[in-house]
Amino acid sequence: MAIGVTLGLLGALGAISKFRPVRFLVGAYLWIFRGTPVIVQIIFWYDATAELTNNRINLSSLVAGVLALGVNEGAYMTEIIRAGLISVDRGQLEAARSLGMPYGLAMRRIVIPQAIRVILPPTGNQFIGMLKTTSLLFTIAVPEIYATGVNLYSANFRYFEVLSVVSIWYLMLTSILTFAQRRLERHFGYDRVTVGRSGDGVLARMFGIGAGRGAR
Repeated sequence: MAIGVTLGLLGALGAISKFRPVRFLVGAYLWIFRGTPVIVQIIFWYDATAELTNNRINLSSLVAGVLALGVNEGAYMTEIIRAGLISVDRGQLEAARSLGMPYGLAMRRIVIPQAIRVILPPTGNQFIGMLKTTSLLFTIAVPEIYATGVNLYSANFRYFEVLSVVSIWYLMLTSILTFAQRRLERHFGYDRVTVGRSGDGVLARMFGIGAGRGAR
């Protein structure tokens, strides 16, 4: 996910760039990695890179798996972050640039903090999805949770017990991520923004109706 978020941020900035070659490269990246199955990409990184480089590059199963999932995730995060960036009124960026603020600083201090509210919920879902997608790495012998379960029930033939324990582990981990996602959404969510005095009613805080009534 760290690789995916990093590539997603770079890809999103490239997707909204004014330079056509950059937008073309980002579009090609999205077309390839969103249009092919993840398991094909995993095996490609593990087996095909060695063939393409005449065995000069032989990635271990763990490294190949991390790269495959990270680069694939970057394509989806590109679209998520791009949607968050374009949700912020472009006039705010233009106003910051007119005041002499560099583009990078304006993005960090004005655009991205506001875009986080749009980016965060789908990113949390991607974290949970990525956790479950790691089970595909058993195809290249990465000893993750599901692969460990396969090794166990292949030896003792207790499919129900082993798969139940594997499912419980995934449920525990996804529950932790879901809890963290909810906390972050509350921290950055719109429900933390209020208008008016703290003693005003709901309508006053949201729409200014009767705001300040009785305050002397």
